[in-house]
Amino acid sequence: MLFSSILFLCIFLPLVLIAYHLVGHKYKNYVLLVSSLVFYAWGAPKFVFLLLASLTVNFYVVRQIYRDAKHRQLYLWTSLLINIGLLAYFKYANFFIDNFNTLLQVFGVQPVKWASVALPIGISFFTFQSMTYTVDVYRKVHEPLKRITDYFLYILMFPQLIAGPIVRFNTVADDIIDRKKNETIDEKLHGIYRFVIGLSKKMLIANVLGEQVDAIYSLPHSEVTTPLIWTAALAYSFQIYFDFSGYSDMAIGLGRIFGFKFPENFNNPYISQNITEFWHRWHITLSDWMRDYLYIPLGGNRVKTKRRLYGNLITVFLISGLWHGASWNFVIWGAWHGCFLILDRIFLIKLFKRIGTIPRVLFTNLVVIVGWIIFRIENLQDIRFYLGKLFSTDMSVSNYTISTESRYIMIIAALFSVITLFKVGKQLQKFVFYSEYNRWTHVVVSIVILVLLVINMSFVTSTGFNPFIYFRF
Repeated sequence: MLFSSILFLCIFLPLVLIAYHLVGHKYKNYVLLVSSLVFYAWGAPKFVFLLLASLTVNFYVVRQIYRDAKHRQLYLWTSLLINIGLLAYFKYANFFIDNFNTLLQVFGVQPVKWASVALPIGISFFTFQSMTYTVDVYRKVHEPLKRITDYFLYILMFPQLIAGPIVRFNTVADDIIDRKKNETIDEKLHGIYRFVIGLSKKMLIANVLGEQVDAIYSLPHSEVTTPLIWTAALAYSFQIYFDFSGYSDMAIGLGRIFGFKFPENFNNPYISQNITEFWHRWHITLSDWMRDYLYIPLGGNRVKTKRRLYGNLITVFLISGLWHGASWNFVIWGAWHGCFLILDRIFLIKLFKRIGTIPRVLFTNLVVIVGWIIFRIENLQDIRFYLGKLFSTDMSVSNYTISTESRYIMIIAALFSVITLFKVGKQLQKFVFYSEYNRWTHVVVSIVILVLLVINMSFVTSTGFNPFIYFRF
């Protein structure tokens, strides 16, 4: 069930909000938990019981980490193996078997027979959250939850269940128990504003550009020109940003409505001046998770040799690429970014200090755009073709025409992507997302948000094109 679907906006969410605000504080978590189970079961009914069973085992194993000091490390590894094992089986079994069979065929050996494994929705996100619960309890950052239903709610809460942001246990642990202080009218209004802004990013920008991107990449190779592939590459860069950041805004907004403060997941990544900065601004919760739960345990920056440091960086980004999907293009995409992170440390950041901000931003975005082509195209031969076309001199005019609507949306997307490079953009962002509103400001903003909601609903009801890129991760 997508946040941008008629079912969610017109039926599911209104019913949940009514039930949530009718019951007393004692029962609010149960309303959220039941609605979250319905939300997940709607898209993946056959995985609900498996998910609950694995979470039940993990809950009691982690509780032993807290209670049994003598064997806490054993319980830690048991919990991690459960989580990693489920992720490896459901997300990567098909990938490894397919590659193993390919290798067997090279040596003339019969391939292994294998029934394809279906991928549970959102498994990458809820697995990482489950692992943060385990590690945070082990590190004594926070004691474990006393009730299993509260643990289920932490993992399964529908605003962030499918695609994040990845919420650390210690950031919401206290709010799961009691969040009365967060459930103010002001917080709920800001949550509504944030949700509608995210919905607008998704429906009015990402979806419009996504249709053009799909149309261009579906053209025969003989009809693809250099200007056309540049258009598709730029459009996809904006599509994936406004699609994913829009979903994160909707999740954060819903969280505020229900009394939770989820972490920010994006911070204007396309104004980054190097790839290191880009990963501090893009999918922030994943970057922070990889840093704190993988990079630092590997040794992080505190290693004896630079060779080991660079090895840690490339390892983290290879895993990050594979986390996004069980396909070689994601591994290559992770390696691409990992290599530029290493180059940043070796010489790029120092070198680019000699040039202006705009050239640094342009170069960084060129690296990112090339990466997005690798990210989007699974077939390695197609990746080679499109990258070759991107840097070729084929300036011939294509028979394919970009719609006027898409051209205007591209301009708007570009403007909103880089507006915080300028003082007025920073002030606008601060006002919209981080300022306290007085009564009259609420009135004005509410009118604007209502207009945006009406426009969005017209798009939701009139178009059948409504993908979500990160839904499959």
